[in-house]
Amino acid sequence: MNNPNIKEWEHTLRKIFDVIDDHLEDKYGHLYPLHPARPGRGHTANKSSDGLFNIGASFSAGFGSRFGRGWVVDVTMVTLSKIPKDIKLQIYGKVIAELKRLLIQFYPERTINIEKDGNVFKIFGELGLEYTDKN
Repeated sequence: MNNPNIKEWEHTLRKIFDVIDDHLEDKYGHLYPLHPARPGRGHTANKSSDGLFNIGASFSAGFGSRFGRGWVVDVTMVTLSKIPKDIKLQIYGKVIAELKRLLIQFYPERTINIEKDGNVFKIFGELGLEYTDKN
């Protein structure tokens, strides 16, 4: 079964991550050298494939989670340099704050939460992913 609601959600989430990626690249992109195999910012058609940052999320069924199913946020800095823990925490904090702000902007009618779930941050709540036959 092909759920159009999931496709729409993932497309919107990608747009949100692209906005966040731009903010992070502007602020931190010059601080660390890229991995030698990584193209520079703007050299590909996909922001997750170039520059210092790759921001995304993957579905989790939620087994063992206090929040259940949702999307686990992933922030990767594509460099061989060691990133200090305080900088990593600062970047992750900015990602989560901006993600919360943009989810409210894109989905003002829904209650969408982002919480720390063990070692990760999870997006969950009224994601609007129930299958509806639009024919």
